Amino acid sequence: MDKSYDWFVQRRKTKGLDLAHEEIERAFDTVTWLNKATKAFSEKNLKDAKKYIDNLYETEEGVDKLRTQVFMELSTGTALLADYREDLLHLVKRADTLADHTKDVARCLEMLWEADIPRELCDKTVLMTGKLMEMVNVLRSSVEKISANPTQAVKEAKRVEDIEHVIDDEYLKTKGLFVKYGATMNKGAIIIFDDLIEFLENAADMCADTADYIYVLSSRE
Repeated sequence: MDKSYDWFVQRRKTKGLDLAHEEIERAFDTVTWLNKATKAFSEKNLKDAKKYIDNLYETEEGVDKLRTQVFMELSTGTALLADYREDLLHLVKRADTLADHTKDVARCLEMLWEADIPRELCDKTVLMTGKLMEMVNVLRSSVEKISANPTQAVKEAKRVEDIEHVIDDEYLKTKGLFVKYGATMNKGAIIIFDDLIEFLENAADMCADTADYIYVLSSRE
């Protein structure tokens, strides 16, 4: 068997690979919906924010279902060698965890529906979700190049690390704003908003973990 990762480029007609590719793509899509939701929330457009969050939840449910199908297919299929199945499962697990963190952010956002969140904190959230979406788009491109252009795949994966550093910085700056607004914000809202940015940082960490794994895949070419 040709030991390459053409399953991301040539889309081999293998059910497990097709399912895995779709699962990863849907996980990335949850970040796009989250960014749209945070933008609408910051503009106090709760109707659109709710619509985007509902789309996120529906997409995340699809990720869960596909993950189960991928696991079942790869556990019984023989089209791929054992090490390739393990590699694919690692990517699928990371994508699933990313979608979980994204859903957690959306849940926090819904709990803040009626809260009076300072504009500066809303802007930070939009900035962080925008950077997270940038990470995901770079990851999407990097994954597609694992086989066709592994050198470029690694180069793009390194960009993910750079963006993660930006999110880390914004995370700390946002934490610092709790001191500024702590006296005027509802204490429950502060706790929930703190959870929200924690989940955002966890999502960024998961993207970085995925980028690290791309190094491993690309080095096998």
